[in-house]
Amino acid sequence: MGLRINDIAPDFTAESTEGAIRFHDWVGDGYAILFSHPRDFTPVCTTEFGAVAQLVPEFEKRKTKVLGVSVDSVADHQKWKRDIEAVAKAPANFPIIDDTSLTVSKAFDMLPAEYYLPAEGRTPANTATVRTVYIIGPDKKVRLTMTYPMSVGRNFAEIVRALDAVQATDGVPFATPANWVPGQDVIVAMSVPTDEAEKRYGKLDIKLPYLRFAKRP
Repeated sequence: MGLRINDIAPDFTAESTEGAIRFHDWVGDGYAILFSHPRDFTPVCTTEFGAVAQLVPEFEKRKTKVLGVSVDSVADHQKWKRDIEAVAKAPANFPIIDDTSLTVSKAFDMLPAEYYLPAEGRTPANTATVRTVYIIGPDKKVRLTMTYPMSVGRNFAEIVRALDAVQATDGVPFATPANWVPGQDVIVAMSVPTDEAEKRYGKLDIKLPYLRFAKRP
């Protein structure tokens, strides 16, 4: 069975482009995004790593660390980073771990169904669905997952938006509506009575008895 929302994310130790990482210790008391790729020097992945490189300042504002996973060696990652930075025109200031053993890919259930890994000549197709995003909370629990096929590049603006929504609703009786972005109203949880909600959050915008909007405090 794969990882589910609110499962504790597997801990692991791995070598990375920034040295050895013990995952839970590395996450610390903030949030983390773990995002994985089939192999280095592949076209879609290069554009995606470039997008992350450009967004590192946005993740830092949100006290969120980003960690790349690819099923190649640290030596390959270091060479690949030069391509990433050339495409992104931004420094790739985040670690990429060596998952040649597929230890992390297997622990996080990233591999395709009935996958086959040859002893030699492994290609990106063999690890085709190792294209997953996990948002991990400070308590090391999985807050959100997204998995993409080989042919679909990830929208990292949506990943930032999803992170904002996760952080806005973490531990408080709110949810976010479709297409929510920071600054917009949030939905009050059904467990909070209207009179109590209005005392806490001010006048509600009640669309339906079960759909009540409030300004985010």
